Amino acid sequence: MKKAKKSSVAKWSLPTVLAGLHDDIQKRLEIARKTLVHPVAKGDASEEVWLELFKTYLPQRYQAAKAFVVDSTGAFSEQIDVLVFDRQYTPFIFKYNGQTIVPAEGVYAAFEAKQTVTSGLVKYAQTKIASVRRLHRTSLPIPHAGGTYPPKPLPYIFGGVLSFESNWKPGLGKPLLKALAKGDPDRRLDIGCVAAHGMFTCNATGCHDISPLKKPATAFLFELIALLQNSATVPMIDVRAYAKWLAH
Repeated sequence: MKKAKKSSVAKWSLPTVLAGLHDDIQKRLEIARKTLVHPVAKGDASEEVWLELFKTYLPQRYQAAKAFVVDSTGAFSEQIDVLVFDRQYTPFIFKYNGQTIVPAEGVYAAFEAKQTVTSGLVKYAQTKIASVRRLHRTSLPIPHAGGTYPPKPLPYIFGGVLSFESNWKPGLGKPLLKALAKGDPDRRLDIGCVAAHGMFTCNATGCHDISPLKKPATAFLFELIALLQNSATVPMIDVRAYAKWLAH
């Protein structure tokens, strides 16, 4: 009697796959910290690690880039390390001298990315996200076969920080949560990842650390996707509000 052949189908392990995603992110951030001496070079390398993660794993309706945000009044945000924006319904994304400029209506989230999270980084990130949230956003009525739908409410813009390690001990303890709680709603950071320690989330009721986590980068990615899934689609942009600047 012939022996049954062993199955040639690979035995996949979802925990192994998910763990590998985090390990890759953490290893690349750690290499950048150990090998690059100049702080700017370290920061640039950190941004690229997170940008590649977003570009690879976020649904294709979203795009991620280092960018400025502009509104129809001509106001600009500060430069955002990792900006998550719509590419499906936003009719134009400017490219100028190697810089990316995104209309305010297309923005979903903005992150500051550095090697180490500190109180200074938290304040800096809060200022950056506030510069985006305070921009003017248009929203037009949406035509359909039977008439028009009213203008969509403007979706909330998420803000956060991304880093490899923390300047505090424990990495995500009360000092970090206290720093996150400061400031007005425009400055609120909603989510962040410290790859070597864990992640945090904030809402109207306060901030909460989720640590220790075995694989925080993967957990953060899933939480961000969940937040984006629950967010409304970007509004119908008033292109003519931008076109008026052609007369200047």
